[in-house]
Amino acid sequence: MAANDIKRIGILTGGGDCPGINAVIRAVAKTAMFEHGWECFGIEDAFLGLIEDRIRPLTRWDVSNILTRGGTILGTSNKSDPKRFSVGKDNHGNPIFQDVRERAMENARKYKLDAIVVIGGDGTMTCAAGLIPLGLKCIGVPKTIDNDLMHTHVTFGFQTAVETATDALDRLHTTAASHHRIIVVELMGRNAGWLTLHAGIASGSDVILIPEIPYSLDRICDFCRERMQGRKAFTIAAVSEGAKPVGGEQVVDRTIVDSPDPIRLGGIAQVLQRQMEERLAIESRAVVLGHVQRGGTPCAADRVLATRFGHAAAELVARGEFNRLVVIQNGGLTSVPIEEVAEQQRLVSLDSELLTAARAVGTCFGD
Repeated sequence: MAANDIKRIGILTGGGDCPGINAVIRAVAKTAMFEHGWECFGIEDAFLGLIEDRIRPLTRWDVSNILTRGGTILGTSNKSDPKRFSVGKDNHGNPIFQDVRERAMENARKYKLDAIVVIGGDGTMTCAAGLIPLGLKCIGVPKTIDNDLMHTHVTFGFQTAVETATDALDRLHTTAASHHRIIVVELMGRNAGWLTLHAGIASGSDVILIPEIPYSLDRICDFCRERMQGRKAFTIAAVSEGAKPVGGEQVVDRTIVDSPDPIRLGGIAQVLQRQMEERLAIESRAVVLGHVQRGGTPCAADRVLATRFGHAAAELVARGEFNRLVVIQNGGLTSVPIEEVAEQQRLVSLDSELLTAARAVGTCFGD
């Protein structure tokens, strides 16, 4: 499809919400309207809106004054994969899945959408990849506080989450010092340790546990004892929800059987707090930051990054370069095929310069 054949585009936001989504919607829609004269349609609640025909026009006024707003004006969902869509339960309570991709494509054709800008993480890009063989023309924008999409150095939403988590760790630092306690703080990130690593370093956390480095409880306790014998009678431990002991498993909070990504991690902070308090006989507390890391207004860096991503996505549509994800590599904007990021995660490398720097200043990673 030539650039001058584009008349209408759709925009959807999938997966977990994060700061900066509305800034991307704004940049995509305003570039489309002002620079190219296209009509824009918002698809509500991710691919669920495409499946259920919940698609509405977006005007310039709909996308004005949303740059600083958290969340997403279109709504989102992480349970609406058209290739494996839950349509109910059987007599035993098990979910029944159907492939409803053709229904989604019919609705895209109904609204004469020439392309769809898909804003999301690896799960959302996997959903998009499943529709590409049926003729969907889409452009992806990398969104996740986990910063775990392949082939991009950074995703929008990540820096705001780091600042939120760092602020919380800073506040807990003072109360831990005052009461001479160990405080174990659980952060999000799933199987990737980027958020915990960055917030842990920024806050000066004494212990940082990430999924990529299995930990030894003995090593952590020895480290805490050394601190207590010195002049630091407290410890702050920043722990990723996906952290696990050597030879052990991640702590699973629950399983959502009708979700494309059914495992929900959580509870590692309470487990570690109880174990450390029992072994060390030091009063300890567990704090779970949870969804506060997703909320609130995006920081300035994420507003700028989201605007760059949104504009770049619209320009890829204009050039007819479809089914690609906007990414940042070597400091500049480029794009890669969406299929190359589907069903993958970018993890912290064990030879990361960040790990080396953190170890050099005495941070314990439990190994």
